[in-house]
Amino acid sequence: MLALLMTVPAWPATPTVVPELPDPGSTGMTKEQQIQLGLQAVGEVYKQMPVLPDSHPLTQYVQQLGRRLASVIPPQYSWRYQFHVIPQKEINAFALPGGPIFVNVGTIQAADNEAELAGVMAHEMSHVYMQHSAKQAPKQEWANLIGALGGLFGGSTVGNLARLGIQFGAGTLLLRYSRKDESQADAVGAIIMYKAGYNPQAMADFFEKLEKQGGGAGPQFLSDHPNPGNRTEAIQKEIQNWPPKKYLANSPGFVSAHQLALSTKTYTAQEIAEGAKQGQWAEWNRRNGAVPPATAPASSSPQSDAGSEATGGTMTTVSYEQVKPSGKFTQLQQDGLSIAYADNWKVMGDQNSIVIAPPAGVAGGAIAYGVVIAAAQDQNADSLDQATQNLIQQLQRTNPGLKLSGSLKGIKVSGRSGRSATLIGLSPIQQNSNAIPERDWLVTVPRSQGGLLYFIFIAPQDTFSQLQPSYRRMVSSIQVQ
Repeated sequence: MLALLMTVPAWPATPTVVPELPDPGSTGMTKEQQIQLGLQAVGEVYKQMPVLPDSHPLTQYVQQLGRRLASVIPPQYSWRYQFHVIPQKEINAFALPGGPIFVNVGTIQAADNEAELAGVMAHEMSHVYMQHSAKQAPKQEWANLIGALGGLFGGSTVGNLARLGIQFGAGTLLLRYSRKDESQADAVGAIIMYKAGYNPQAMADFFEKLEKQGGGAGPQFLSDHPNPGNRTEAIQKEIQNWPPKKYLANSPGFVSAHQLALSTKTYTAQEIAEGAKQGQWAEWNRRNGAVPPATAPASSSPQSDAGSEATGGTMTTVSYEQVKPSGKFTQLQQDGLSIAYADNWKVMGDQNSIVIAPPAGVAGGAIAYGVVIAAAQDQNADSLDQATQNLIQQLQRTNPGLKLSGSLKGIKVSGRSGRSATLIGLSPIQQNSNAIPERDWLVTVPRSQGGLLYFIFIAPQDTFSQLQPSYRRMVSSIQVQ
């Protein structure tokens, strides 16, 4: 019998495919416009919620992990990612347009390893990458949103965010993501994890763990991030043909951060909501040195110029010579406002407010010497006096201990009838560990488009009279369109 020899070819193996991040597409808003909205939202978060300062070890760890994840995104598709931590008990995380990411301490506590936490963060980063918030805005709202970003004092932050499906409530940020958005964020987040060296399966494992918790902390996260259906199966299918690699599941940094998270004081969503109603979180954040990056004065290093210490929004040993205005004034012209100021002072701030101050008079986001300029809308006020009184009450809610000295007085500003008031509070400058008294001169002027433009001239009580001539010169120079 003749033996027939033949080679039987094996079935071809399924080819592996290296995953690449998709083209995120476009919206009716530019990248810069989305970033501006995100910066507005960051400032609002720091008013509505407690936030750990950047110097906190938990924040530093989360930022380090965030940088690792962001490093794998191609520059043409990347964003100005920021990473912050909220001391909230419930498991949650959220992303804002343009890159800011917030992670609750409860999320760090609930993660079993670094890969799971990386999965949550990569998922949130993907919402920014895919521009989901901007794509949620109806086309008829784009003109309103973009118009509100055109000027320094344009638009209501809360109203702008609501158009993007972002609302504050119940001690958290409520986002309007569809199941399609969630599916995309899972898929893109899986690619980010893979490229950064983490097993994408860990993201599905974490979400599945929350689903099984039932009545625990999970539903808050899942209500903001609806399950697109068969999440685990979808991720497994997504990654099944990716080239195998050795994944990083954990790190010593995560182990230390997890232990620290378990011992960190946290607040419930209800406690945060109640605190927001009372206006306590802005002061809590200021006192703890947690300053929103987008809204803090932009001096690169005020304490280095001052030669003084600056820690957590407090200052010491700032002399008058360090902040004394020069005799030479220059002009600021911005968004229909013109004002003169000493040329050795600096202009800082963002789209929500302007700060004009000596570098030595600012530290950690706190202003001891200088001028704050901003706008306010008050639909309930029927007179300039009432609008100014309401503004003072708002300032008092966010600055405990601030008191009105005397009564409102009339003042001419840019040919218009304005109001003047003296406020007494506490300076960020400390002597013998105690804050010294501060004097704030508030000047308000009505705007032609409605609402108020207001100026707060700030200095310690014992040196205010020395700065007063310069402050009066600034007021007399104001021109408002």
